[in-house]
Amino acid sequence: MPATDPDIAALSFEAALKELEQIVDRLEKGTVELEESIAIYARGAALKAHCSELLKSAEQRIEKITFAADGRPSGTEPLDVE
Repeated sequence: MPATDPDIAALSFEAALKELEQIVDRLEKGTVELEESIAIYARGAALKAHCSELLKSAEQRIEKITFAADGRPSGTEPLDVE
């Protein structure tokens, strides 16, 4: 589920994660009315998707340094995160 809500799409990873943690905390405490629970759950799902997209984008930009047989840096290659 992509983050289509403009205010979610504009959030940094850290801000989105912080808000998601607050939503999870509220839902775990069970002090939220049913209708509000449904609404914040949906927002939490969008925040999670946004965080996942940002992480995937960051992983695609990371490269690892490769070394020649003599131990000197010889270039870079994509980071295998799996």
